[in-house]
Amino acid sequence: MFGTDGFYIFTSLRYDPSLQQVPSRGFQHAAWNYNHVSPFYCLDYHRDRLLQAATHWEWQSAIDALTGEEALTRLADSANEFLGTSQMTPVRLRIIVHAHGTIEFQKFDTPDAALQNLFPSRLPAPGATPGSMEARRLVVYALLRDDASISRSEFTHHKTSKRDVYNEARDRAGIKMGERKEVLMVNAENGEVMEGSITTPYFWRNNRWVTPPVSAEFSSSLGSGGNNGTSRRYALENKLAVEEPVKAEALVDGEECWISNGVSGFIAAQVQLSK
Repeated sequence: MFGTDGFYIFTSLRYDPSLQQVPSRGFQHAAWNYNHVSPFYCLDYHRDRLLQAATHWEWQSAIDALTGEEALTRLADSANEFLGTSQMTPVRLRIIVHAHGTIEFQKFDTPDAALQNLFPSRLPAPGATPGSMEARRLVVYALLRDDASISRSEFTHHKTSKRDVYNEARDRAGIKMGERKEVLMVNAENGEVMEGSITTPYFWRNNRWVTPPVSAEFSSSLGSGGNNGTSRRYALENKLAVEEPVKAEALVDGEECWISNGVSGFIAAQVQLSK
């Protein structure tokens, strides 16, 4: 069992005062954020992923700290206390949970994001013009393919402090801080795209968006081996995409895609096979 060597689980989410406009602007598909006037992007999904990880490692104190509606309220209150009333600009908020149940926070600057890209009703098809509540191609990231492959593990299924495989993939791709680039991880078992190093990818296949499958619990054989991210959960629950394996060798140079995470929402991307 982990938890005595500095190992921890974490999630990163968006804090953004503009999210408090979600109910008044009619984003009913925003679920938790529609029913709560809150600056925290899909806070319930982030709590759920932390709870799943704590359950996997049998951290009872952490499980107790994260279970139930009161725990979600406490998490929001603690995050607000950490940020303070003077925080008026968006930040990437990292929530760290230790085995003994202690919860810590860190914050980092993050760019503005349109509500349509945080809570899209749909991901437009390649070349299509987005509707009023659909994701917009405001920026486009270059989506690279990792030169190496990695084995799926509990550390690729859950988001933890053991991040070497992700950092090494970004290093191999030559991605520098702040660049509009992402790298696709490829599993060693069958050559399928697992996920991005910090995002979930979506590919246009058979006239719909697909994303690599993820098992409900960690499995050494089921799914493609990536994280069950919060924005990925939003995309599946709102039928923006479906699960389908994507072979790395089937990627097409220049094809339009989307990527997403719990801080930036949904971002347009384009596969770039030559670096």
